Amino acid sequence: MSSPSSPPFLSLPKPLRHFFALFPLYTHPPVRSSYTAQAVTAPTLWIHPPRNEIAELEDLLSRDVECLKWQAYLALRGLSKIHVRWDVTEDGAVDGRFPNLHVPLEGGDSGGELLAAHLIPGWVDEQVDGGQGELEGYVDEGARDESRAWVSLMEGHVHAALALSQPPPSVFSVVFLPFPSKHRALNTMLNPPPAPLNGFSSLLPPYGTHVDRNAVMLQYRDAVASLSERLGTDKWFLGSVTPTALDALVFAYLHCILHSKDNAVRIEVARRVNLVAWERRVQGQVRAAFQRRLLT
Repeated sequence: MSSPSSPPFLSLPKPLRHFFALFPLYTHPPVRSSYTAQAVTAPTLWIHPPRNEIAELEDLLSRDVECLKWQAYLALRGLSKIHVRWDVTEDGAVDGRFPNLHVPLEGGDSGGELLAAHLIPGWVDEQVDGGQGELEGYVDEGARDESRAWVSLMEGHVHAALALSQPPPSVFSVVFLPFPSKHRALNTMLNPPPAPLNGFSSLLPPYGTHVDRNAVMLQYRDAVASLSERLGTDKWFLGSVTPTALDALVFAYLHCILHSKDNAVRIEVARRVNLVAWERRVQGQVRAAFQRRLLT
């Protein structure tokens, strides 16, 4: 047993206590914030900003094709009075990706629930009587299966051409922004994938890819021509009676392409009268479903 004069168990050596004394810890009472989170009173879609954010000419359609696809999906499923906001950074979203849908909860929790994009269809089915059933709104199983091929075409060749039409990122965004936007690499959209910049005969390991713009544009032109021919004079793609997820996807791509600054990409769609007329008609329906969420 230690004597009363012995140092307590696990006491620090005197030199170490002296060192720690040079960096004292102070505690302070918590600072109360005057900010209170607003209650979620209506479904609110978190998106990338639109092209025009000027108050007098404000556009509620996102410039990002993925966000716009889900805006169109909500509108074409018959929902309306959906709020939209773009004052949240993508790092605050589920999985760090937009869009997210912030929905109120029936239990009265003012914080609501934040849904990732893949959960949006399930939530919409709960809001719409009956949903779309096993056929997902298509006229038959054949049309439903065909829609998969069109989705692959849009997210492959068409997306690749749209990505090539975008201006390269600025030096500021590359160097100073710590959390760049998460998008698919261009080589993942191409079939066959592009060859690496150096091959097996190189002393360096394969790195980077060389994208043949002419080949991408050729595939893109064929895709647009096929899309125009398949639509014909129908109201919705694949002869559907009501709009489907494919219509939402096609609208998002057509809208972004028609606002592209790359003439070669834009003109390929602009010269197809039926695609332009269809995009304008659907655009009015999509715009009418959204309103800006005003934060106070």
